[in-house]
Amino acid sequence: MSLQSKSGLLRAVLLASCLLAGAPAIPAAEAAGRIETCQRCTTDLSQGWRFRFGDLPGTVTGPSYDDGDWEAVSVPHTWNRVGEYQAAASSKTDSRRGTGWYRLRLDVPASAAGRRHFLQFDGVATIAEVWVNGTRVGEHKGAYARFRFDITDQLKPGTANLIVVKADNSKPAPGSSTEDVIPLAGDYFLYGGLYRGVSLLSTESAQIDLLDHGGPGVYIRTPRISADHAEVEVLTRLRNLGVQARRLRIVTNIQDAQGRIVATDHATARLRDHAAAEVRRTLQLRNPHLWQGRQDPYLYRVAVTLLDGTRTIDRVIQPLGVRSFVFDPDRGFMLNGKPTPLHGVARHQDREGKGWALSPADHAEDMATILEIGANTIRQAHYQHAQEWSDAADRAGMVVWAELPFTQESSLTHDAPTPALIDNAKQQLLELIRQDYNHPSIMIWAIGNEVDIGALIDARKQRGQGKLAQSLGMLRTLNALARTEDASRVTAYADCCDGTVFSLPGSEVLSGVTSLTAYNRYFGWYYGTPADLGPALDTLHAKYPGLPIGVSEYGAGAALSQHTDNPEGGPVSATGRPHPEEYQSWYHEHTWPVLRARSYLAGTWLWNMFDFSSRREEGDSIDINDKGLVRYDHKERKDAFFFYKANWSTEPVLHITGRRYLDRAYPVLDVRAYSNAPEAGLSLNGRELGEAPCPERICVWHEVRLAAGPNTVEVHAAIQGRTLSDTVTWNAPDPAAGLHILAGTLTGVTTADGQRYGSDNFFVGGSGRSLTPLAILDPSVKRVVRGTNTPELYGAYREGAFRYELPLPNGKWNVTVHSFEPDPDKAATRTFDLLANGAVVLRDFNPAAAAGAPMQAVTRTFPVEVGDARLVLEFTPKGGDALVSAISVSR
Repeated sequence: MSLQSKSGLLRAVLLASCLLAGAPAIPAAEAAGRIETCQRCTTDLSQGWRFRFGDLPGTVTGPSYDDGDWEAVSVPHTWNRVGEYQAAASSKTDSRRGTGWYRLRLDVPASAAGRRHFLQFDGVATIAEVWVNGTRVGEHKGAYARFRFDITDQLKPGTANLIVVKADNSKPAPGSSTEDVIPLAGDYFLYGGLYRGVSLLSTESAQIDLLDHGGPGVYIRTPRISADHAEVEVLTRLRNLGVQARRLRIVTNIQDAQGRIVATDHATARLRDHAAAEVRRTLQLRNPHLWQGRQDPYLYRVAVTLLDGTRTIDRVIQPLGVRSFVFDPDRGFMLNGKPTPLHGVARHQDREGKGWALSPADHAEDMATILEIGANTIRQAHYQHAQEWSDAADRAGMVVWAELPFTQESSLTHDAPTPALIDNAKQQLLELIRQDYNHPSIMIWAIGNEVDIGALIDARKQRGQGKLAQSLGMLRTLNALARTEDASRVTAYADCCDGTVFSLPGSEVLSGVTSLTAYNRYFGWYYGTPADLGPALDTLHAKYPGLPIGVSEYGAGAALSQHTDNPEGGPVSATGRPHPEEYQSWYHEHTWPVLRARSYLAGTWLWNMFDFSSRREEGDSIDINDKGLVRYDHKERKDAFFFYKANWSTEPVLHITGRRYLDRAYPVLDVRAYSNAPEAGLSLNGRELGEAPCPERICVWHEVRLAAGPNTVEVHAAIQGRTLSDTVTWNAPDPAAGLHILAGTLTGVTTADGQRYGSDNFFVGGSGRSLTPLAILDPSVKRVVRGTNTPELYGAYREGAFRYELPLPNGKWNVTVHSFEPDPDKAATRTFDLLANGAVVLRDFNPAAAAGAPMQAVTRTFPVEVGDARLVLEFTPKGGDALVSAISVSR
């Protein structure tokens, strides 16, 4: 079948758009006759592609191959679909790693002859091979950078052409195609496909360089800035692909935000045939309007025009933001001499149902959400993001951390990185810096993230006998390259392990390799408590006194369908289920004040703005990391989002938390709201319950007693002259039915006989413990308590010296306590007393002796009378810690 007769033939026309400022779009019907009016022309190649996944014969690259039964797709496209909010993957999931093929038929007008033509790919994951009319034109290794191929010699103007792309996202393994392509691993899914735009560029033979690592060919910096003057250095790289030498003129203009020319420079350049050249010029900008972050993100434009005599042959326009900045070890970040504490978020580029194949509208929506929360900095995790995204960051005034995709592993075997891997990392770093050089928002080049954690976790699992990572030398090489390419910005590394539970004797210390070191620290999630974070940061600050440090990750998971009555009731299952939404809120309530108080921090980046895809089974999802403040759809905001909005944004905020916990386990609860009002009022079922102050942007009404059935809860506040309100409806159990508490847990259970037990609550003191704790380094074998028909009541416990203050209606009740002995070594010695409203109801109680053996269930029931709407059960240790796994109070 001929190319002309194939279905889906793309009638692409050169000059679909022209990169001249103010040049009108040329209608397709006129384009062929107006080729000479276009200097640099861009044809969008988003439509008309055919796709198939899998290994195919070599003939697939030629025009005779029949792709009539292939899937018709448009670009951006990925074949993967990963991440669902359910316990197991459905048929919608497509996590295939391997080879996807794309074919496109393209008509090029005869008038395009004599010009240079370049295929531009804005992002192909992970390895791209490209053929034009059956001839291989190149290969690119790396999923995130733009790249271009000169296809002039292969393209045939005046007839139909065939473009074939092989996209390979194979999982890295020894002997695989990707074994020396970063990233080797990471906590995010690597989608495959033509997931960003594809276009055809047409230029004259002499142009502003299109083959400079995918960069714009124009590079701008401002080495000297004062209130009345800024020096603007412009490096223009030129390339002559013609057979004759050229003598050309270069005009460089700086335009203000209204398009007025405020500085101009003229230069000449002589280009030898088939050669490249550089032209460096300095322009003087008077009374510069500074780019002042979110306060005033003022942008100039630099337009570089290449002329042959008076005829324009190429033009490139780039943004210019005039700013200076400093990361100080003691004072944090300063922008244009003004202290500017950086507080923000990290962002992954995927979203539910689309993966990496995002539209410009998706990028814009993400930026709007981050602006809404009040962040002033963004970490681009863990790779180069789309140009549309960085353009939006420039306009929004964000301070951006741009990152190389060197994550988790520096070697598949934990040996030294291979020379090929280092070369690939250097290539991707050059692409990142060249392509993003002119974005004023970008102030940090990050060269790696947790590159040693994979080896350290493996060594831990092998009880210290595994190989340790050898990453230091590679990081030093990358840091030197980044500093050589761009000394105007700082370099950074995100460290996982220095001084944490992950570190091992003999492991490399990676702090200080870069000019800024930031720390991924999860106290209160994977280890420790939020209270440990401050001392840990202070220790690092003292250990590296001359080094600017920040916090590049902190966070906790949240599942919107999972809830707890008390986030302090027990240990969180960080690497499993459940992930109660209220725990995430509690974590951030306790973590943010610690970070805010440390003015020496260079910046803090919360992990993560949005849920993102990762091969996990956690919370209420599969293949999703649920630490986002917003769900994977990038729309539904979690409670913790509003905590930060109340702290960071100047917009009025009032938000009731726990709003999705509709069917409550207990009729008595604390009502909480986030607000930047000084105080807020509460009404329950139309009855006013009074006002509460909102310190730390948290308003709390303690021990609010709900009626049986549905309850309407409303909070209201006056903020900035506006009256705000927020309303939720919660269903409560009948208070006359008593209380049933599962001790040591964050979520409750319903037993086989239908009795619901809420999560641990109403306690004072003690510690919640899991019978089979899930630890990231050493998961335990599941243990089950014997001798009971309700083993679900014995999966956790509260231990220590503690009491329960139970809100109950007055009257006579029966109390049943459930206990057992989890530790055989303590079976003979653990004894404690239990007091009910001051009266001893159990004396010298030994769970193992009462049950007959350790890991055997035992219950005790006794009557009580409540006369003051409160029953106090006091567990007092005598021969060891007291222990209870469940409490039931009923008539």
